[in-house]
This record gives sequence, structure tokens and C-alpha cells, in this order.
Amino acid sequence: MPFFGSSKSTTSDTASDHEQPQNDPVASASAAAGTEWLAGHLHHLTDEQQGKLEEFKKLCGEKGYYKAASEENGGKASHDDATMLRFLRARKFDVNAAWGQFKDTEDWRRDNAIEKLYENIDVDSYELARRMYPQWTGRRDRRGIPVYVFEIKHLNSKNMAAYNETMSTSNLPAEAQKSSTVPERLLRLFALYENLLRFVMPVCSKLPRPNPETPIVTSTNIVDVSEVGLKQFWNLKGHMQDASVLATAHYPETLDRIFIIGAPSFFPTVWGWIKRWFDPGTTSKIFILSASDVKPTLTSFMDPSSIPKQYGGDLDWTWGDMPNLDNDTKALIGGVESGEGEKKEFLKGPMLFDGDKIQVLGREKKGEEKDGVERRWDIPVTANGASAPAGDGEKASETATAAAPAPAQEAS
Repeated sequence: MPFFGSSKSTTSDTASDHEQPQNDPVASASAAAGTEWLAGHLHHLTDEQQGKLEEFKKLCGEKGYYKAASEENGGKASHDDATMLRFLRARKFDVNAAWGQFKDTEDWRRDNAIEKLYENIDVDSYELARRMYPQWTGRRDRRGIPVYVFEIKHLNSKNMAAYNETMSTSNLPAEAQKSSTVPERLLRLFALYENLLRFVMPVCSKLPRPNPETPIVTSTNIVDVSEVGLKQFWNLKGHMQDASVLATAHYPETLDRIFIIGAPSFFPTVWGWIKRWFDPGTTSKIFILSASDVKPTLTSFMDPSSIPKQYGGDLDWTWGDMPNLDNDTKALIGGVESGEGEKKEFLKGPMLFDGDKIQVLGREKKGEEKDGVERRWDIPVTANGASAPAGDGEKASETATAAAPAPAQEAS
């Protein structure tokens, strides 16, 4: 999702405010084809970085924000190493700086009941938010990183007004409403971030890819700004800035690359706003592609079967569609689809991938229930993939144990 980054920029260079990034997509593709991009990631650490990781975990433990794996907590640490490393990479392995951001994030998650928000959000509200933000295509790039697409033109004044109107009567979980000072529109957005961290990334980490030893912790993004006027960009400025600042503060190092497509002639002005929201490390991951560069650049990062047709690929996916899974992903989580034929229906709403099962979450409106009815059932995942069909929620909920999702800390 393209609002992801390392941290909010604390400085600005006024003289270069309107300069577009001059990042070289060819050089970037070459680096991605090797192992350079794995530096600082799990199982690709230097001895010094490994020492910093242990020091960081010890410090967080002493402060009461981290618990090492033990029998008491089921043999799992409160936060996996891949999560801890995201905070360290965001702060260039400065342990004290990483601790500051980690603490702020954990406090923010607690104060805004982020875990409860994701587990209990109204499915219709979740789906409305999904249509207003970056969407997973169901595909991955050549390294196994999930591919998201965001078409800005759909965030026009009419659609934004209609979306805002849906928040006049809140459908958020009571815990989130009670504790949060964050606007509902952003809380809905963070439910989508949680889906990336707690469902999409774990699924992609389980799939065949060149470096299976290292968990997937980032996303690749195509941001289409074609047919968007300066006025629309201006109207969206506050909306995008709020989301970007909060996301980069609390979801560090979850962005791999952003490919901006269809940039108009006035885009340098827009870039002058955007660059202030990110640090140089994040802006180095943003590539503005000319029309002639779109297909060759995307193809260098993704197989044509994973590129939507409108961008020169072969994928039958358009904005608003549910994920169109490739064969490997279908083999693993095919149980989230139902129906006959090639066009199956993907289960809507929040889910959690927990290795041997998919936990179906959220709330659905049924009958006179004001707050909706909890969705709590498991879709078993076997060596051959998910075996229980989606849509059997009522039947499954009677027989399956409503297992609690993994601790939110693992998705920090």
C-alpha cells in the first residue's frame, strides 16, 4: 500500500521541493534481481546487525514491551524477529531510536484498540474502505512481494462525499470508538493495513519464491494518477497527508517500491507536497514512469501474468475487483473462494492467516442485531491448501473453535 514508509521526514529542502525523484528503475530492478535488497532482513544480517537485534529485544523486554518465546506464551515471542527488524531498519539499526518508534507504536496500537478494530470491524465498512484505498490484486512480484494497485481518480469529490456520509453513524467496534482519538476514516484505513500485515504478508511468506528463508514484510505498489486534475489532488492533500504521516510512524519499512503511472505535467507541484511526508529513504523507493517505461519497468519486477492488462500485462483485474489469485496462492488459500467456474467469489472482510488455518473475522449485519454478528470460524489449511469452502460461516462457526487471532504486537 503506497502510504507505507519508513518515517516522517523531519527536514525539507526548499530549493528542491518541486523536483521529481530521479530514481533509476533499471538499476533498481537489477538490485531486486539479486540479493542486495535482502540486506538487513532476517537471515541476511551481518554479525553487527544480529547483535543490534538481540540488544533491541533485550531493551524492549526490560521496558515491558517485548516477551521472549517461552512455554508460558506458547513458545512464541510477543513479536517475531521480522517485525523487530522493521523498526531497526527504519532507524538504521540505531537501537535507541528504534525503541522510541517501537514504544510509540505499541502505545498507539493500545490506545486506539487496533487489534480489536481489525477483528471486529463491520464487514460492509471494511469493504467500503477497501474501495477507497490501495487494493491487493492477488498477485506478487518476482520476489514474492504482494502487488497493490491504487487508482487515484476514483477518489473524486462525489465518491469521497458518499464515503464520508457512511461514517455519520459509526460501525466501528465499541472498543475502538471508546478509546480512539483518530478519525474513523483513518481507523478504517488501518484495518486495511492490518490485513496486509496479518493476512496478505503471512500468506505470501508461505508461497514459493526465490528466498523462502526470509519472511515477506513489504508491498509493491502501482499508483495510477492518470485523469486526475490539480484540483482533485489539492482536495485530497489533507486526506493523503494524514494517512501517510500516521502510517509511516506506525508501520515502518513495509513499503518496497511505488511505481507512479500517468503523471500529468503539473505533477512536480504535487510532488512538492508529497516529498515532505517521507524521509529520503522512502522517496528513493518511488519511481515516476513515463508511458513508454511502464510496461518494460513493471515487467522487470513482475511476471506479465501479475500485471493488470491496462498496464501492459495479462492479468484480468480492474480497480474494485477482489484479489485474482495465481495458482500457487489458490493452492494455499483457495478456501477463501466460493462458487463455480473461473470467476469465483473471494471472501470479503478481515481475515488472519495463522499457518495451518485462516481465521475469518469481522462482524456482519443480521436481523435486528444493532452491532452485527461476529464472524468467527476457521478455514483449515493443509499441505494442499485451504480445504474448507468460504461461505460456510454459520455451519463452520458451530463446529470450529473461534481461535483468537495472533497478538497485534506481531503486526506492529
